[in-house]
Amino acid sequence: MRSKLLLAAGLILSTFVGSQAQTEVKHYPNALNFLVMGDWGRNGADHQKPIAAQMGTVATKIKSEFVIATGDNFYPSGVISEFDPLFKYSFEDIYTDFSLQWDWYPVLGNHDYKSNPDAQVAYSKISRRWKMPARYYSKTFSINGDANQQVLIAFIDTNPFIPEFYKGEYSKAVIGQDSTAQKAWLDKTLSDNSPSIKWKIVVGHHPLYTATEKRRESYDTKATRNSLKSVLDKHQVDAYLCGHDHDLQHLKPEGKTHYFVSGSASEKTPIGTLPISKLALSDYGFMVFSATANKLYVQVVTEDGKVVYKTELSK
Repeated sequence: MRSKLLLAAGLILSTFVGSQAQTEVKHYPNALNFLVMGDWGRNGADHQKPIAAQMGTVATKIKSEFVIATGDNFYPSGVISEFDPLFKYSFEDIYTDFSLQWDWYPVLGNHDYKSNPDAQVAYSKISRRWKMPARYYSKTFSINGDANQQVLIAFIDTNPFIPEFYKGEYSKAVIGQDSTAQKAWLDKTLSDNSPSIKWKIVVGHHPLYTATEKRRESYDTKATRNSLKSVLDKHQVDAYLCGHDHDLQHLKPEGKTHYFVSGSASEKTPIGTLPISKLALSDYGFMVFSATANKLYVQVVTEDGKVVYKTELSK
């Protein structure tokens, strides 16, 4: 039994088993294809290396154009400067497949806040593939090279939205951050109503919803939801991608936004289910997203290369 799906009608539990659990990753040739992974930088330990190898295999097959990293990029305590050796030992020396040499778009996690978050911004000037121009930023991506069909992705920093972080071990890095300014920026970014934008996606580290039992109503989950839910709803955001919980999830509460947790690229932890759970899986893995003008395909891949869950969003 790989995972449990909670079916909205009747709350009936079923499982992905048999041939469906053994399917291979599908390539959508006319789509914008990319990987989403999180909570990963452990010098290759705790399955990071085999996950990286599987990412390379999958990225080659789907012709991935970039990788999104959902935070906690360097364990246990982030990096101290752009010259920190962890960039080499946890990133450059691990994700070596040619298919992973394209752009990486990271966001900052709470572990990254234990040292110097701005060092990861500065590393963008050293590494060709590391693309973090600021603690939060946005980018539009063309679908199949067509500028009239685009995906808008806002990469945000959820750490300043958590009041408890302004004291204790995260305070040095979070004090001075203007969470109100970031929310205003996000509101403006998502207000782009150009007809060329087919999908709006937001990437952060902390989840708004999670089936991980100890974090369902934890201070950081509640603070992130209280800060962001109204903005995502206002702009009819299609998907929110995050990490923080070391598992793989798809949750669909009321409203338009689908919530995906991809945080098990080098550690996995136990998980339960919620009534809004579509997928709740404790396993090592990552996700594959493929966007066309009217479909957003999602595939969840585990360490052995099997697709254990897939879904699609439609316009």
